[in-house]
Amino acid sequence: MVGEEAVNDLFSDFSCEYKTGIHNDEVENFLKRNAVEFTKKKMLITYLVMDDQDQLAGYFTLTHKPIIVQDKDLSKTSRKRLLRHAKYDPVIDAYSVSAFLIAQISKNYNLPSNERINGIKLMDISLSVIDDIQQQIGGGIIFLEAEEHQELLDFYRKQLFSPFGVRYSDDENTKYIQMIRFL
Repeated sequence: MVGEEAVNDLFSDFSCEYKTGIHNDEVENFLKRNAVEFTKKKMLITYLVMDDQDQLAGYFTLTHKPIIVQDKDLSKTSRKRLLRHAKYDPVIDAYSVSAFLIAQISKNYNLPSNERINGIKLMDISLSVIDDIQQQIGGGIIFLEAEEHQELLDFYRKQLFSPFGVRYSDDENTKYIQMIRFL
């Protein structure tokens, strides 16, 4: 087992960018300041993805969370699929469902570009872990929130995530696009 000091040292060299030269401070700071403590409290689990040289290639954080999905935001097909896992509340015209949350996911931009993990591979690893958990406890929906950057949203769409809502963070002055994927 690796000690907390060694883990924090490993995290200190981690850098997250969503565009060349523009840091995603939220994702980077989460790893460096909150991941260990939140994992200790069993609020979520942070998975570290190491490369062949035992360098931190990337990470993702998973938990389970109830979400509300507004009916008006769904296609007919999504509505039908969602009903397999969710409860519809006609009073609020929305579905309530417990979903797997990919709370954070990022590759390490401090590594040379030719040594960085591919985003698709990192997502595949996280989806594989979710699939293993889903086989044990059930469930059928994955949820994430992404900052409103077209390149990032396009990446998630290619990974079969569909937008279903928006959340605004006054603290961070940021708009997040909420996205789901069916298992």
